[in-house]
Amino acid sequence: MDLPDGDKVSPLRCAESNCSPLRDLRALHATAEVLAAGSGQEEMLLKILQTLETELGMTRGTVMLVSPDGSELQLAAAAGVAHGERGKLRYRAGEGITGEVLRTGKSIIVPRISAEPRFQGRIHSRDQSEKTRLSFICVPVVVGSQVVGTLAVDLACRDLAELEQQEQLLAIVAGMIAHDVKARRLAQLQRKALESENLKLRDALEENIRPANMVGNSTAAREVYRRINQVAGANTTCLIRGESGTGKELVATAIHFLSARRDSPFIKVNCAALSDTLLESELFGHERGAFSGALNSRIGRFEEANGGTLFLDEIGDFSPTVQVKLLRVLQERQFERVGSNNTYTIDVRIITATNRDLETAVKNGSFRQDLYYRINVFPIWLPPLRERRDDILLLANYFVQKYAKQMNKRIHRISTQAINMMIAYHWPGNVRELENCIEHAVLLSDDGVIAGHHLPPTLQMPDSSDRTASGSFKLLTTSFERDLITDALKRTEGNINAAARDLGISPRMVRYKVQNLDIDYQSLFKRARGGTEQ
Repeated sequence: MDLPDGDKVSPLRCAESNCSPLRDLRALHATAEVLAAGSGQEEMLLKILQTLETELGMTRGTVMLVSPDGSELQLAAAAGVAHGERGKLRYRAGEGITGEVLRTGKSIIVPRISAEPRFQGRIHSRDQSEKTRLSFICVPVVVGSQVVGTLAVDLACRDLAELEQQEQLLAIVAGMIAHDVKARRLAQLQRKALESENLKLRDALEENIRPANMVGNSTAAREVYRRINQVAGANTTCLIRGESGTGKELVATAIHFLSARRDSPFIKVNCAALSDTLLESELFGHERGAFSGALNSRIGRFEEANGGTLFLDEIGDFSPTVQVKLLRVLQERQFERVGSNNTYTIDVRIITATNRDLETAVKNGSFRQDLYYRINVFPIWLPPLRERRDDILLLANYFVQKYAKQMNKRIHRISTQAINMMIAYHWPGNVRELENCIEHAVLLSDDGVIAGHHLPPTLQMPDSSDRTASGSFKLLTTSFERDLITDALKRTEGNINAAARDLGISPRMVRYKVQNLDIDYQSLFKRARGGTEQ
């Protein structure tokens, strides 16, 4: 490549540039030292560019690296460029000199910037007089046969032979940078592989720690499983808290059967269902004649649970008298039957549960503070169903299978409309209410599908079901058509021809309805994005 006419550089000027092999070696040695230091990528690249400027007089050094999708170059390092501007400084393949280097994988020498129409100069500003005095060299950063970036510099105009010599030197530096880029990318891939493996192991571990009697995979549910496994192996007293219907008894059962007491009795007492007199007798037993109707002696639940676990549900309903006796059992593991002076010693693990605000009860004096501290050794909080909506469909499917088996029915699926209704509902009764709703729906279903109209009236809300009779006829029919088309496509895994046969209409009509009813076909059936409709 020759310089344009009138652009010949004098030998004296070339001599002044001091392009000695010793200086080049010094620059390469300094670059190697920077790479060996092992600093962060941007810091390392900036130091290399500073070395090129200090040792070789190459200014406005720029390193760009290919974006993750390989479509463009993104700025990796350039002196004097603000961090806020870096995201905007990009070159696509074939765009300008830098983009052409990315496209071809070959170096480009621009003897005089002002004479090159392709030069865009997006990253560094140069006035017109500078452009007439500056050359520009851009070399590819290549890993194997793949261009992963570019290295570009400005330098004072000189003859072509010297520019080619400088291009060769920059190619060596780019090769050194390429080795570093390759090492960093390999380390990143290994790190991602390890993170992926860790996630898989964690998911497997969390699946293993999920009690067999519980369903759910949300973050909130996994935290409950973790707490269960933390306490199950000890004899620590637990307090399970949560709204009614969240599954407190299931948690207590899981703790018992994961403990060393699994082969011993597991006794459950619903304290809210008994009066004070009956509750005391139920827990501690009574002697014959202790009160009216006590015709025979009877052992209490504490004695029945000896060696095992006693679950006291709704402990917040205890009377002050029973609270005092329970406190003694917790402290000393001793009690007396009603009407007896004999003291019994037991070995029982106690798990309690309540849906009440015990802190408020302690403040107003209805619940003993010392008992509160005794039972609140290891609390487990159960989130309401509205805070674990990710689990609604899992739980619904579980209950569908359970009641379909009990009722000897074949239920294939839950319709989109029914799912949307369940997701939109606020579930004041939590999991217990969901179970009852599914039992109701399974009972009504006669075509193997749980539809929206099979759910109880409490879920038939204007914003989550058929929009009710208050909507216009057109709105109701549009909603019904959308559900029919969507359900048919789901049954056929996105096959429009099969869905049309299922509905008894033409494929053209299905396509028209998908578009006209604003059904997000691409999101529902990702497999159809890159292929043809069957």
